[in-house]
Amino acid sequence: MSLAVFAQSAYVFSASVLALYGFNILVLTLLFLRSRQSRFTPRPLSDWPHVTVQLPLFNERLVVERLIDAIVRLDYPPQRLSIQVLDDSTDETTLLARRRVALHRARGVDIICLHREHRTGNKAGALAAGLRCAAGEFVAVFDADFVPPVDFLKRTMPHFFTSRVGMVQTRWGHLNATHSMLTRAQALALDGHMVVEQVARSANGLLFNFNGSAGVWRRDCIESSGGWQADTLAEDLDLSYRAQLRGWEFHYLPNVVVPAEVPRSLLAFKQQQFRWVKGSVQCLLKHAARVVRAEFSLWKRVQGLLHLGGYLMHPMMLCLLLASMPVVLLGGAGNVMPGLLGLAGLGPPVLYAVAQTNAYPRGIKRALWFPALMLLGVGIALNNTRAVLEALSGHRPTEFLRTPKTAAGCGAGGRAYALSTDWSTWVEFALAGFALAAAALALQRLPGLAPFLLLFALGFLVVAVMGLLE
Repeated sequence: MSLAVFAQSAYVFSASVLALYGFNILVLTLLFLRSRQSRFTPRPLSDWPHVTVQLPLFNERLVVERLIDAIVRLDYPPQRLSIQVLDDSTDETTLLARRRVALHRARGVDIICLHREHRTGNKAGALAAGLRCAAGEFVAVFDADFVPPVDFLKRTMPHFFTSRVGMVQTRWGHLNATHSMLTRAQALALDGHMVVEQVARSANGLLFNFNGSAGVWRRDCIESSGGWQADTLAEDLDLSYRAQLRGWEFHYLPNVVVPAEVPRSLLAFKQQQFRWVKGSVQCLLKHAARVVRAEFSLWKRVQGLLHLGGYLMHPMMLCLLLASMPVVLLGGAGNVMPGLLGLAGLGPPVLYAVAQTNAYPRGIKRALWFPALMLLGVGIALNNTRAVLEALSGHRPTEFLRTPKTAAGCGAGGRAYALSTDWSTWVEFALAGFALAAAALALQRLPGLAPFLLLFALGFLVVAVMGLLE
């Protein structure tokens, strides 16, 4: 195969995959708009079931006390509520957690701290260990950076109105969305998923997932679906698909908002993305065949595969960039694809604009930060492509990279969990230069492609500079 044919094939394939995902984002937005008013309000419960709240921790000294205090404040019959602090920490988090637990136990709260010396199975292992001694018929899970409202359980538990409802997920809010351009962009991205995509999938009977925090599980659903498993880094997504493939129903509550922190550091954000991407692709490999064989409609199966493979867009972006130079030099397929990409590219801005205007009174002003999100999404393509390749190759399958929590407004204390840059920053600089050179050539030979290449150049440059400054 000649270089020209190979480059054109890679270019057309990657552009087609990106276009497919872009158009599907538009489809999900339309599904959301069609179903956003169809909200079901169950009858209040007369007999509240027993709930165990699990708080998995790993080196969270800056937020552990805030988390425990927030959970203790939950408005729920105390005789029906138990709290487990599942601590796998190797720093002073353990001491802080034990002191806080002892304080609340002395006040009559049913709360215990379970510390593991060895972090076998990462978060999945901690949740499984806690479940073995949990008293609750239902289990609520909160990560360390979440601060649930006091009425969280009273608003979620009535949605388990039939025995087939296995999980109820709520929407994530943001404690520090306005801290910087980086946090604004992340909040915008999360809102697109939480406000639009999750509602579209849930309301239309499609497969969707527990997001790892701010959700409640029926214990029988967890156990009958195989329990928490640690063979992927996305134990939440993994269990979600196993449960739904067994026939369990999930509900999503967009009006119940649980605020949490988004990473304030670019390096922390990249580490979080790396884990999410790698875990999601691991789940794609684990469940794709089961989804294809499932007794679902073709539409539901296709949407499930697109959901599991959503992060494949990042290697496709990188492939498109690398193939663009020879395509521009040698000619060929590039004459058609810019128009297709441009049309499909309407998907993300429409989705994020709809999410902001539906979630906030003055949401259109928040949506104006979309260019920052666009640059960030392009600039982390290398980081996320590394995660995809590690998942596909089986490299370090269970290596857990924690996302440092700095406690919004904690100031210099956040340096306790600071991360260091690595070689990828220099490769991002190189990719920015490559994209700029390709854009200069495209302006002469293929002008329709130049805007995309300039976007790549700026995105990689912004992310590389931010990483270097940190």
